[in-house]
Amino acid sequence: MGLLDGRVAIVTGASRGIGAEIARRFAAEGAAVAVVARTTQAGMSPLAGTIGETVAEIRAAGGVAVAVPANLSQPAEREQLVAAATRELGTPDILVNNAAVTYFTRVEDFTPKRYALMFAVQVEAPFHLATLVAPGMRERGAGWILNISSIAARHPVMPPGPFAGRGGTVYGMCKAAIERFSTGLAAELYPDNVAVNALSPTKVVPTPGTLFHHLTSGDDDPNSEHAAVMAQAALMLCHRQPHSLTGRITYSQELLAELGVAVPQAP
Repeated sequence: MGLLDGRVAIVTGASRGIGAEIARRFAAEGAAVAVVARTTQAGMSPLAGTIGETVAEIRAAGGVAVAVPANLSQPAEREQLVAAATRELGTPDILVNNAAVTYFTRVEDFTPKRYALMFAVQVEAPFHLATLVAPGMRERGAGWILNISSIAARHPVMPPGPFAGRGGTVYGMCKAAIERFSTGLAAELYPDNVAVNALSPTKVVPTPGTLFHHLTSGDDDPNSEHAAVMAQAALMLCHRQPHSLTGRITYSQELLAELGVAVPQAP
């Protein structure tokens, strides 16, 4: 018996990286997973990975998954993805908001279009998707919403470190917003037995995105952690009795240590 047997999960940004690892982990624990992202074909993105590949890996391992393409910057496509997931798999019990579009640009050089896109995908989409799945969770008497954040949400120290000039201010703004949204929504949905949490990696996870932005050199980087660590921590936040673990802004390795769960090692 898997920890998520009978559950339906939506995982956004699941064509690669942390999202794909969470989708695979949840499916291995018995969840039927809607794998959501824009990338449906190789070559659509400069980064490797497609939702079809993630679904194929899950099915090859004996799991249940469907690919749901969606541009999360568009409200209509958010509504369509929840409708498609519900039609294909059933009412969602779990929502993992992991999708991100990120530009590392100094504030004075940030274009309005890129600024709006980052907030649309990383703040507005999680907000909207939560409103779409919450009624079903309320009806079923339980639910779990997990927002993937980052250490970038923390305020910079002064004097700033060597990476302060890389242009991470807007990214940090998005993640700070999602953390405050998580705790606020957790309080609102507490009476409905729906857990809402924000989870960040303790260290940088080597993914196609972080490697592209030169945030890490790979799995052998001592300041990195494998995506499996985030997937294990996400599982801990998405299966327990909702009132027992909600309203948390937490970090992967610290959460696993608190719960007495071993930190997965890189394959």
